[in-house]
Amino acid sequence: MTFRQHHLDLAGDAPGQTTTLYWYTVGPDDAPTKVHLQAALHADEQPGTMALHHLLPMLRDADAAGKLNARFVIYPSVNPLGLATRVQRRHIGRYDLETGVNFNRRWPDLYPQIAQAIAGKLTSDTGANLALIREAVGAWLDEQRPVTAAQRLRLHILKSAYDADIVLDLHCDDESLKHIFTSPDLMPGLQDLADRMQVAATLTAEDSGGGSFDEVLPNLYRKAQRAHPGFPIPMGAETATLEYRGQADTHDAVGAEDAQGLFDFFAGRGIIAASPAPAQPAPGPTPFEATEVLRADRPGLLAYRVELGDRVKKGDVVADIIAMDGPDAFLARTPLRAGTDGIILSRASAKFVAINASVAKIVGSEILPARAGGYLLED
Repeated sequence: MTFRQHHLDLAGDAPGQTTTLYWYTVGPDDAPTKVHLQAALHADEQPGTMALHHLLPMLRDADAAGKLNARFVIYPSVNPLGLATRVQRRHIGRYDLETGVNFNRRWPDLYPQIAQAIAGKLTSDTGANLALIREAVGAWLDEQRPVTAAQRLRLHILKSAYDADIVLDLHCDDESLKHIFTSPDLMPGLQDLADRMQVAATLTAEDSGGGSFDEVLPNLYRKAQRAHPGFPIPMGAETATLEYRGQADTHDAVGAEDAQGLFDFFAGRGIIAASPAPAQPAPGPTPFEATEVLRADRPGLLAYRVELGDRVKKGDVVADIIAMDGPDAFLARTPLRAGTDGIILSRASAKFVAINASVAKIVGSEILPARAGGYLLED
């Protein structure tokens, strides 16, 4: 058996502080495929942790039966620093309280760091070019000297993921249907993952603007391809952010279903020797630029007129905002209208909203001019 638990003690930024990161490896050390799975990078998003809790024993048992054809590296809760950021009984696991930086933003742009190292060394051999790029990234990562605990954690995660063939980052939304974020270069290749998850949408973008973790490796290979058009350079990693519904949807039975979906995805790829049942087709990819992030144009109390999954047309009322000040305080209701045709993918669970707060995501099919080339994330 190769199922092993590992841990890393991260020295904190104040005297006497230490945080322990746990992860597991399973599968043959010499397997041709490496899979990196992580959950709760936003540490207050737990549905992915529940799914990996159920997936771990499934992989352990498959390994004991000699059925794994890949090396799995699994971080059920990849951000122990964020687990500790509680303020007055509220978990602030999305942001580093020291810097204010979102834990899933500002991941490095790797290609400029390794461009010189690979210059003049690429060949007509696709596999050799992939190995060269990975070697250069590994060497650059080894040269880094992180200072803070957060920097050391990020470096450790990158060292685990940079040479993986499949990298899945498990998250959730606020109140939401299941969906995926991935690169357009990786579709329709990852449609089998969308089918196994039974997502409501797969949203694609080359660069959503925030330096998200799932964009690090696709951006590396894409930039290498564009800088060296005469050489065969593959998209060396299939990466995606998997959004498992909403924060409140951390349920044992649901996590078991999500784990089975992941297991069946890997089995369908042949990296687990098992025969999964056929999957029902999920919707195909949609440019993230076609998704409206509907924002409140005034503060107040939300009264939704739509449910998750409802289809709306441009101009339909998604919610009323009940006034909480002024001469008509707690009487007036101002409609907030959809700016596109599409389905309601997510809503805000907190019903008091500040001005410009995200209220809903509406997945349409037409790229919205205000979204094209802009910052696509809610943050």
